[in-house]
Amino acid sequence: MATNLFDLSGEVSVVVGGTGTLGGSMASALAAAGSRVVVAGRNAERGEKRAAEIAKAGGTAAFVETDATDRASVEDLLRAATAEFGLPTVLVNAAGGNDPRVTVTPEHPFSDISADDWMAAFDLNLVGGALIPCQVIGSAMAAEGRGSVINIASTSAHLPLSRVVAYSAAKAAVINLTEFLAREWAQSGVRVNSISPGFFPAEQNLRLLFNPDGTTTPRAAAILGHTPMARFGEAEELAGAVVFLASPQASSFVTGSDIRVDGGFLSQTI
Repeated sequence: MATNLFDLSGEVSVVVGGTGTLGGSMASALAAAGSRVVVAGRNAERGEKRAAEIAKAGGTAAFVETDATDRASVEDLLRAATAEFGLPTVLVNAAGGNDPRVTVTPEHPFSDISADDWMAAFDLNLVGGALIPCQVIGSAMAAEGRGSVINIASTSAHLPLSRVVAYSAAKAAVINLTEFLAREWAQSGVRVNSISPGFFPAEQNLRLLFNPDGTTTPRAAAILGHTPMARFGEAEELAGAVVFLASPQASSFVTGSDIRVDGGFLSQTI
């Protein structure tokens, strides 16, 4: 076993959703550990900026514009990543988010959510957030005989949160898919795990957590009151979990697991 359990030198990591706050932070963490990193996502400005920041810090990264809900786009991503750095050995699926169209409010009750909007939430969080990248990139790693897939789930996958029912259901499906693929690829040398972040302020939840003047909302107060550490997480606090699961040394016998990074949120009831 290597002296440095968390050395990712020689690894090629693809971070789908690497243009977001949490995905981008994970891309930076993987690069800091020595991996060459492909930042993939829809927002070219953010993606190029993240790749440039990684390079400035001494890492190696490239951006590939990708729509994870489009299989052809993900196939193009695999070809581009392989041409740039070699066949990926780490896949992080960090694309996803909640949509106001499926957010339950007094003005927009559960009964008013359309089937089309519900399926759009699943397309983003399950199909693009895990299924297609796993089918394309994960299968390529399995054919090669080694790799690590890290799906980003949510604490709401374990216990559904009020208001975000479609998001919670889709993230629960991500964990179920993770466990299925862990068994499916175990003897192909590919480990499949997930991370369930708690509450980390990011672009998709800022409106739920903060008022326009920067003060916290009643929902944010309820969340903090239910979190033993009594604070929100910071994106950098996901680095340890993602590097651990990416490392073939540190997590060589870990597959089918979900790591909760939530400040204790799921360990508390009342």
